[in-house]
Amino acid sequence: MFDIPKEYENLVNIIFLIVTAAIAYHGLTFRRPDGESDWVRLLFGCIAGVYFFLVLFKDILKVISF
Repeated sequence: MFDIPKEYENLVNIIFLIVTAAIAYHGLTFRRPDGESDWVRLLFGCIAGVYFFLVLFKDILKVISF
């Protein structure tokens, strides 16, 4: 989608990991004042978690490939 120079690719991946980890953590640990979880935040937290692990294992650690 974007043409990122090779020397910046790891930096962009690390920034992406930080952002998606923050979104996943917030989405999965958020509670309303009454103590209940919000299903929309849980959904987006799970989606962010999947993308976090996908980028981590595929682009950073190069453990899997498609």
